[in-house]
Amino acid sequence: VHRAHSLLSFESSLHITIEHTANLFVAGHAWLAYICDYYYATLHFVVTIGVLIWLYLRHPLRYRSIRSVLMIMNVVALVGFWFLSLAPPRMLPGFTDTLIKFHTWGSIASGSLAKESNQYAAMPSLHVGWALWCAIAIVTLAERRWVRILGITYPLLTALVIIGTANHFVLDAAGGALRS
Repeated sequence: VHRAHSLLSFESSLHITIEHTANLFVAGHAWLAYICDYYYATLHFVVTIGVLIWLYLRHPLRYRSIRSVLMIMNVVALVGFWFLSLAPPRMLPGFTDTLIKFHTWGSIASGSLAKESNQYAAMPSLHVGWALWCAIAIVTLAERRWVRILGITYPLLTALVIIGTANHFVLDAAGGALRS
C-alpha cells in the first residue's frame, strides 16, 4: 500500500494522475461499470486464448515463436510482482472497487478467489501486456483491415478499463506495455 501511495505521488509529479477521475466516472454510471467490470474479468482470458487458438490453427509456423514471447512476458511479470508488490488503486481511500460494488461474477478480487490470487500484483499490468501481445499478433498476421483495427483498439480500451475500475495505475499500464 505504501508503494501505491508513492506511485500515485510520482504520477502526480508527472501530471498523469487520471485514476481517481476515471474511477469516479465509471463508478458513477452503473451500466458503464458493469461493462467495464465484465470486460476486465473476462476478455483478458477470452481474447488471449482466442488469439492463441487462431495462431495455432491459421498460422501454425508462427505459433510457437509468438506463444513463446507470451510465456517469457509472463515470467518477466512474475519477477516484477515478486520485487515490486503494489496495491491497486481500489485498495486506497477514495477509490471505488467497482468489481465488488457491482458484484461482478468471476472477479478474482472478491470472495474466496481473492484469497487464492495475488491482490498486490498491479505492476506490471498483465491485462495491458497480454492485450498488447494480442494486438501485435493480430495487426501483424490478420488479413482483414477491420480485424487489425480491432486489434489496435483492444489494448487502448483495456488500459481505460483497468484504470476506470481502479485495478491499475497509469504506470502499471505503461509497465505492462513495456513488458510486451
